[in-house]
Amino acid sequence: MTDPEAQIAALEGRLIAHRRILMRVLAGLSENLRADLLDWLEERAVPHDGQEDPGAVPSEGAALELALSDEMRLMRAEFARQAADAGK
Repeated sequence: MTDPEAQIAALEGRLIAHRRILMRVLAGLSENLRADLLDWLEERAVPHDGQEDPGAVPSEGAALELALSDEMRLMRAEFARQAADAGK
């Protein structure tokens, strides 16, 4: 059986690689598509479960939803930064 820490490190490495590839592909989009994508990411950066504080009432799957929204927020910020750097 594989060491759980090694499995986690391998998954993290794969996720980082996929994210880098995705950001590189997204950087090649037209300005209009980039704006649409930023809007789409922003819409998904906040969980839409009707709660102001997502940690107030724990629910099954909350950790996954919070991780998804956090990743969308981080990707939007990184994508916006890259777009701003490209415009300099």
